[in-house]
Amino acid sequence: MKTRKPNNARTRVERACRGLVRTNHVAVVNIDPSGRQGMINYKSLKNIAPGKIGQAVCGIPHRWTIYMSAMCLDARGDRYSKSIELAPDGVYLSDHLEEVIEHCYMKLRSEANQAQMVASGWIAIPDTVSLDEEHAARIFEAVGAWRQVKVDSQAA
Repeated sequence: MKTRKPNNARTRVERACRGLVRTNHVAVVNIDPSGRQGMINYKSLKNIAPGKIGQAVCGIPHRWTIYMSAMCLDARGDRYSKSIELAPDGVYLSDHLEEVIEHCYMKLRSEANQAQMVASGWIAIPDTVSLDEEHAARIFEAVGAWRQVKVDSQAA
């Protein structure tokens, strides 16, 4: 016969927080060079104020999907982006993703054409949701990634 605790408070709180994050379609977005970081509803493209949802994102471990992109303008003025999507195995607190994001983000930025790069950014979703390029572009447009000052080609 299995012995289990029928009422585990921590598990119940984690389940409620994951549900809150999932139903609000939360995504953490960071764009450079402005350094703007915030939460957005990836379905409605509306900003999410910090508070209980922010605590739910940062306070408990999640399975994450991270979409990184370098946004560029070609010689004709047409927009294009160089992007990758990561889905680390396991559950992680948001603070523990910094190394993975930083390493892959800097590698992506260095591989992009520095003369044409306008901005770069990442979208971290605390769920196993894959973004297509079109949806990610709408998210970056909603947070103003294309309306930034051009990145200095010497910056890394």
